[in-house]
Amino acid sequence: MDAGWIILLPALPMLAAALIGGLHFFGLIAGEADEAHSARISLTGMTLSALLACGALAADSFGWLADSQFYGHWLGSGRVGIAFSLRGTGFNLRVAALFALLLLLTMRFSVNYLHREAGFHRFFFILNLFAAAMLLLVLSGNALFSFAGWEAAGVCSYWLIAYAYDRPVAAHNAVRVFVSNRIGDAGFLLGTALALLWLENCDWQTINRGAADLDRGDATLLALCFALAAFAKSAQIPFTPWLARALEGPTPSSAIFYGGVMTHAGVFLLIQLQPLFNQTPTAMQLLVLVGGLTTVYSYWVGLSQTDIKSSQIYAASAQLGLMFLECGLGFWNLAGWHLCAHAVVRCYLLLTAPSILHATHGHPIRPVSPRWANCRWAFMASLQRGWLEPALDWMLVKPVQQLARDMRNIDDRIVDPALGAPAPAIKAISSLAQWEESKMGAKLDNDEDSFARGSGLAGKLAQWTASLLSWFEYRFILRGIGRDSINWGRRLGRRANRFEQLLLSPRYLILFVLITLMVALGYGA
Repeated sequence: MDAGWIILLPALPMLAAALIGGLHFFGLIAGEADEAHSARISLTGMTLSALLACGALAADSFGWLADSQFYGHWLGSGRVGIAFSLRGTGFNLRVAALFALLLLLTMRFSVNYLHREAGFHRFFFILNLFAAAMLLLVLSGNALFSFAGWEAAGVCSYWLIAYAYDRPVAAHNAVRVFVSNRIGDAGFLLGTALALLWLENCDWQTINRGAADLDRGDATLLALCFALAAFAKSAQIPFTPWLARALEGPTPSSAIFYGGVMTHAGVFLLIQLQPLFNQTPTAMQLLVLVGGLTTVYSYWVGLSQTDIKSSQIYAASAQLGLMFLECGLGFWNLAGWHLCAHAVVRCYLLLTAPSILHATHGHPIRPVSPRWANCRWAFMASLQRGWLEPALDWMLVKPVQQLARDMRNIDDRIVDPALGAPAPAIKAISSLAQWEESKMGAKLDNDEDSFARGSGLAGKLAQWTASLLSWFEYRFILRGIGRDSINWGRRLGRRANRFEQLLLSPRYLILFVLITLMVALGYGA
């Protein structure tokens, strides 16, 4: 049976987000008086989406739905074609129905929790946009549209971590989380590009079917790209520290983003690519290694946490590590059930964290075993969270920052003076001339040049001579013979600077990396 209405699952929350954002932007809803309008729009859109998802799940149990719903071609170039389609059956639909219900419950909880908050309307706009992004991610039939949902969910996460954007800690943590997840996004994008290059399609079914026809090395590289994306999104080693930083947002966003929905996207991606990973033993071994390390690390660090949200989030990280371990060992069905059960339990525990604190007030935390309690070095390492984040800063962030400083120095001292840098302070006529004059100490923006100022008769003669030569050079040389060439030099320098800035933008750097890989792979073939 055709079920084109499946598209309404992500479309309804998207429509609610657009409506709330538009009304708030034009000042039609604002402040506490209009909170009911944003709440009503959000709950209506999410309720309809959840009901449709449950109806589709019931129809799928009777086998009434087609596997894929095709909505048209989005892009075609030669033999490469990308269609917009949604998966309306199987694991995708079950996860979509579960996520829709969790999102609906969280929205209802947030109506009371965020009452009288300054950013009430902004919160519900972002939460609806996140709901649309996650439903698109799990229902999309190809990697490209899944990546659109993947990216939109990451942006929403950044916005809600920085919900209290006037707090420096919240803004800093949001940036750290955003940058950490971009590493995984690069792996997802590279995997999609390789699928288009080798398989001429990025449909998930095509990727899984074509995995058996790929060379072992190509299949392994493709699986590792998507594994990197999953590691970053699900906060696996070495990306685990970003998960604790993400708790700066409101409790409902922490529950739905990092307990119930978003952190499970990495596990969902692995399960969706099960045939691809089954063809690559190296990738499977990496899943076992990373999942096992993350489980041990998270359990160990969680022993020393003294606040409930940190304890919950490290428990969630340990469970996610177990899911990766299950995938690596080939227990795909177990990992799928584990994902669904953990999403429900963890979302509930984080939503009820304030109530848990009230109910357990006065009850001491169960102590750890005496063997570990007396091990001071283990407690110190756990308290410092294994020094994982400082180690990553030392190995990755600081070298990149130093490289950036070195490149900036090269630009400032060599490239800009050679190509031409605007210098309005001295009304530059040539950057090379500016460079030489600045080395001499000239100050052409002053009426009197202190460099040529002298004292006594000899000093005055030197000053008059310098003034005469300067007037002659300016009138007959710079404004006469070399005027056109100087003007062309200035234009060339400005255009070179603009071209350099364009090349350094992230989208072109990624494009050059992809082109280089394609050329290298073409020569290798």
